[in-house]
Amino acid sequence: MAFPVDLRRCQILGLAGTAFLAAGGETAGALPVRDLLHPASAGAALGLVAVYFGLVLLIAAWALLGRLVRGPRPPAPRALLLVLAVWAAPLLFAPPLFSRDVYSYLAQGAMVDAHMDVYAHGPSQLGGPLAGEVAPLWRHTGAPYGPVFLAVAAALSALTRGELPAGLFGMRLVALAGVALMAAALPRLARHSGADPAAALWLGALNPLVLLHLVAGAHNDAVMLGLLGAGLVAALGRWPLLGAVLVTLAALVKAPAALGLAAVVVLQVRAGRSTAKALATTAVAAAATTVTATAAAGTGYGWTGALNTPVSPQNWALTTLLGRATRALLEHLGSDLAPLAIPAWHTLGVVAAGATIVLIWLRLRPRPLYALGLSLTAVAALGPAIRPWYALWGLFLIAAAAPSTSVRHRMAAVTGVLALCVLPGGGPADTGQLVLAVSGAALAVVVLWQAHQAELAPALGRTA
Repeated sequence: MAFPVDLRRCQILGLAGTAFLAAGGETAGALPVRDLLHPASAGAALGLVAVYFGLVLLIAAWALLGRLVRGPRPPAPRALLLVLAVWAAPLLFAPPLFSRDVYSYLAQGAMVDAHMDVYAHGPSQLGGPLAGEVAPLWRHTGAPYGPVFLAVAAALSALTRGELPAGLFGMRLVALAGVALMAAALPRLARHSGADPAAALWLGALNPLVLLHLVAGAHNDAVMLGLLGAGLVAALGRWPLLGAVLVTLAALVKAPAALGLAAVVVLQVRAGRSTAKALATTAVAAAATTVTATAAAGTGYGWTGALNTPVSPQNWALTTLLGRATRALLEHLGSDLAPLAIPAWHTLGVVAAGATIVLIWLRLRPRPLYALGLSLTAVAALGPAIRPWYALWGLFLIAAAAPSTSVRHRMAAVTGVLALCVLPGGGPADTGQLVLAVSGAALAVVVLWQAHQAELAPALGRTA
């Protein structure tokens, strides 16, 4: 007998999940240094259990909502947007979760506001308490972000005068604005692709990765994807130049969005423009936007050289894993080539990503949104570093443009796994933390099973 599903039940279950996430994050999240607890302390342990308890509740609510969306009477997009707002509400005032990157954003914004070269120097050059909040790996690393995001971060720094709580809240509001743009764009992109807008919103906006990493983690990927989605919507209409401008602004937040310019060109050609004219107008609009935005931000073009940031020792990208395995083998054989193994695999990954993108566009040019989604997925999968939220680069567009529900189901399964892969503090896990995380998740499964049995009991009694 099926578990009864309705929109209100999904809304409440997901709200309970994010409420536990927020509560657990108060002791186990990516807290300011002065508030950090020892991982073995009772408070940190209880918080970690609560976070994973809430995480499983959220994933369950999302899965049940997916059943409802695929059912005979799916909720309207407006109702799903309300669910998204309800689920996100507890995370608005929660501490940062699953990453300390937001502290890097604030430090880099303060550097730009102080007229320091954020591409030549890391936050250590800034000094002071804010630099101390940045993860050690990134304190001496130049910013890999474009001038648009750094201008936003600098404006926020000036507005909050370097106050950490206000800065964290402001950066979360910036991320929420990006998520709002994503949610607004998805239905239009789905209709253009012949897909169900509700299904696109479910996979692309209500996705646990969006709530965990774009909202709770306040990652600037939200701004990149929001601007990218808005630009593609404009390009679908009668404003291809505006589309090129918005997509370029997205790339000036994070570079992978530049692939969206290919979709803008293809959409113009499909609308009747010649290929030469579409290429020329898009290139001019992108160049003018880049020059104007860079001049307005005052950061210069150093970000193009700062894209090669160091890779975390805990990074588990495919090319990095292959590089480590190759290096270990070469070291075992006594070869002097061992230090070159990881750089070689990273180079091969970039080449493979480029070749994959070319093949995708040759085959899927008539479906530019889907081709763009797959291209961004290839960049994330074959790059030298990967984080769970990188999956959202491609998933956002695949949600709107996938040619079949089976593709969405596979992406949803990947999402469920990735949502469980990072600890709320953003650091590597030890055995004790893994045990606590599994305990919290198992407790949630038990509670959900008991609720399921309680729902079935009356119906079973009537049929007995």
